[in-house]
Amino acid sequence: MVFESTTEPAVFHAAFREQFEVFLDEHRSALHDSLNGLTEEQARRSLVPSKTTLLGLVKHATFVEKVWFDEAITCRPRSEIGIPDSPDESFDLHDDDTVASIQDAHQQACEASRRATETLTLDDVLQGNRRGPLPLRWIYLHTLRELAQHCGHAEILREQILGDRTRPS
Repeated sequence: MVFESTTEPAVFHAAFREQFEVFLDEHRSALHDSLNGLTEEQARRSLVPSKTTLLGLVKHATFVEKVWFDEAITCRPRSEIGIPDSPDESFDLHDDDTVASIQDAHQQACEASRRATETLTLDDVLQGNRRGPLPLRWIYLHTLRELAQHCGHAEILREQILGDRTRPS
């Protein structure tokens, strides 16, 4: 099937951008909400050999937002932004990390991402990523791919955690 646009290019690009943003926000919300109704212990529960926990996933998603929508756009170093140097470190949980604090930080990072991109076009090239200059379109696609992957992880972990709650003793 060949897709032919009968709309003006600017309208066509706006529609693509809007759909990217809708998908991004759906995945952002799904990750955020994966912590809803869980105890602090459940949110921190480790069910796999890696550092992946539900709380760690949402903390990592906050890191992702700041890498792709702060560092890439502003060219500020990670140390100035206040994020770890590596993705692996972004899963590390500290004693003061709670469901509420991680959800709040994630929500703030997502809102900052929306503000940072509101005046950009999909073709604008961002200079601040370690991979080199990248168009916003690539960053949207990459972030969407990463968030989708982590939403899958979160669904499975949440199912396992809640399954423990409903199993007969």
